[in-house]
Amino acid sequence: MPDDHSSRNALRLSWVAQIIAAAILGQSLFFKFTGAPEAIYIFERLGVEPWGRYATGMVELVTVVLLLLPRTAGVGALLAIGLMVGALGSHLTILGINVQGDGGTLFGMAIVTLIAAAIVARIRRNEIPFFRK
Repeated sequence: MPDDHSSRNALRLSWVAQIIAAAILGQSLFFKFTGAPEAIYIFERLGVEPWGRYATGMVELVTVVLLLLPRTAGVGALLAIGLMVGALGSHLTILGINVQGDGGTLFGMAIVTLIAAAIVARIRRNEIPFFRK
């Protein structure tokens, strides 16, 4: 059984990871919902523009909200993991790591988000309905 100190540290780490994942996902929403040329380019390459851009943006919005609410952060983390697996898969199969000369920034942000979400899911696993003991 973890002591109170390690539990508090884990909760702090979870919050840091939640905020990182939510911030990255949240800033990408702006580009999706405003129809930024970069977002349109990506979803055109994937063959799902505009509906895929809007649908992804809506799922990301829900994910951000879930990540920022203590009772739902674990579920938000699972959604973020799913989104990032899809994003990374798209980079590795269709888009490439360097998209429109970004030097791999989008790819790197997806990796950071995936790691942050995995940390949250691990720490908050007992709060996720499917994983409760």
